Amino acid sequence: MPVLRVPSRPGRVTALVLALGGLLLHLGVGAAGTPGPARGTIDKAIAKPLAGKPPVENSKLDAPLFFDLLMGELELREGEAGMAYQRLLAAARRTSDEQLFKRATDIALQARAGDQALAATLAWRQALPESQDALRYQIQLLVALNRVAEVDEPLGDLLRMSPLPALPAMIDAVPRFLARSTDRQSVAVAVEKALSPFAGTAETRTSALVAIGRAWLGAGNPTRALDFDRRAAAGDPGAEGPALLALDLMPTTPAAEPIVVAQLAAKPGNASVRLLYVRSLATAQRLDEAAAQLATLTRSDPGLAPPWLTLGALQLELRRPKEAVAALQNYVRLVEAGAPVILGPAPTLAATVDSDDDDTPSSSSAALTQAWLLLAQAAEQQQDFAGAERWLARIDNPKRILEVQARRASLLARQGKLAEARELIRRVPEQTSGDARAKLVAEAALLRDRKLFSEASKVLAQANKAFPDDVDLLYEQAMTDEKLDRLDEMERLLRRVIAIKPDHPHAYNALGYSLAERRIRLPEARTLIQKALELSPGDPSITDSLGWVEYRLGNRDEAIRLLRGAYQARPDPEIAAHLGEVLWSAGQPEEARRVFREGRSRDAANDVLRETLARLRVVL
Repeated sequence: MPVLRVPSRPGRVTALVLALGGLLLHLGVGAAGTPGPARGTIDKAIAKPLAGKPPVENSKLDAPLFFDLLMGELELREGEAGMAYQRLLAAARRTSDEQLFKRATDIALQARAGDQALAATLAWRQALPESQDALRYQIQLLVALNRVAEVDEPLGDLLRMSPLPALPAMIDAVPRFLARSTDRQSVAVAVEKALSPFAGTAETRTSALVAIGRAWLGAGNPTRALDFDRRAAAGDPGAEGPALLALDLMPTTPAAEPIVVAQLAAKPGNASVRLLYVRSLATAQRLDEAAAQLATLTRSDPGLAPPWLTLGALQLELRRPKEAVAALQNYVRLVEAGAPVILGPAPTLAATVDSDDDDTPSSSSAALTQAWLLLAQAAEQQQDFAGAERWLARIDNPKRILEVQARRASLLARQGKLAEARELIRRVPEQTSGDARAKLVAEAALLRDRKLFSEASKVLAQANKAFPDDVDLLYEQAMTDEKLDRLDEMERLLRRVIAIKPDHPHAYNALGYSLAERRIRLPEARTLIQKALELSPGDPSITDSLGWVEYRLGNRDEAIRLLRGAYQARPDPEIAAHLGEVLWSAGQPEEARRVFREGRSRDAANDVLRETLARLRVVL
């Protein structure tokens, strides 16, 4: 008697039988085609709904549709995606079933057949004109196919179908929705075309104008972005959206800053915008202004913890340790009382004004570690070495061991125990190659702080050998060579940095300033510094360099204008030395003395300021 063999991998007929049998059992049909035990009950429920209950809506699954679904899925399983797509799309057209249109589209996408997927969405829209899912699929496909110019029509329809309360949020998301396209110019044009009708309606005007501005910023046109942002802010000066766009514009377009200032004047309690403004000011080295903004925030809402930490870090940067301690102690008190250490989604600038987001404290333990490190630094600035060690002794965080030991090493070095300090850093355990690099950087910084530039150069040379073409290490070695008067080597290293990272503003600035200091190749120095300012607009230290090179070129009035602006933005002792010297040479000795006094009050040990006062024989 022959034996029916079941293949190890079901063929199409076997698979069809198995799938059909499973589906019949699911529907309640027995193996011999007889009704299952609950079938009669189901029939009665369909025929005669219970009183007070809504009628049962029967499924559209008739025999032809069942056959198409089953065969389509089997064809897909057998690798015949084209046949499966055509079968299911035909079924979708016949039944106007949204799930079938979606399934047909997904099959085409899985087969990487973008044009067929788009054709399915068009059929979907034709059959179901009110389907928002069909519009979303169409928009995403047009972006993926780089046909962004066709996006405005479905995008406009999608927005018009959205309920008014949800519309501003949807409009805000439009630039992100289209961000995957590489043709940013076309995206901006399409967004402007789709959203322009919404810019004329009060409820959506601000969102539409900001979204259009964001699209143009993404397209590399900050001037046009600023135009739309100004229109948005004019209509609603207190709105957050225009201020956030302005903050994104500020690094390249300083003219956007008044929008932020106006928003904070209208809504002085907006902590998120103010903190972001502080970050922008700090990044531009406008530290006094950043500290003033934080002081405003801490006065208006003293119970917020994050601003106190940032204010403490800024005061340390400005060498105001007493003010830093007061701010940091407020922060510690709030955190220990249970105050949140992160203010919503906005960055808190936790440890230092230029910290990475990864360093932002996310727990009270991490937050207190940041504060204790800063308090130790403040104690060190006040020559209170025992107090600094007491703060460091509170920290028990293995992830911060290098920072703690580097701070301890600084304390030892300041007490004349340099060898012990270096050994302390070297003994820190290394878990990654990044730890090895960080230890070399910490040791070099320790030596530079003690003005042991030759030893620092040796450590940095070792680091550059271990981590070749690391732009930060190359830059640090160049700055150390400058202190050693190895100017040719400094220039070689800085040009290497520029070759590796052409958008490194400080490399251009350092090279240009070095040329100006030596009074050589002054036109080239000006070009280099102007390039640095293009990469980092408004940076006071770079503006200072440009003012200095203008002075060397004999353009005294322009030099005073630039240096005054730099000093107003950041009253740094070195900028004070430059501004004071130019004012002195211009026959304005009283104003020069005032600037010199201010600079000395901030840091009497600054080398540039001390050398300038000695050379000019200024008596303060």
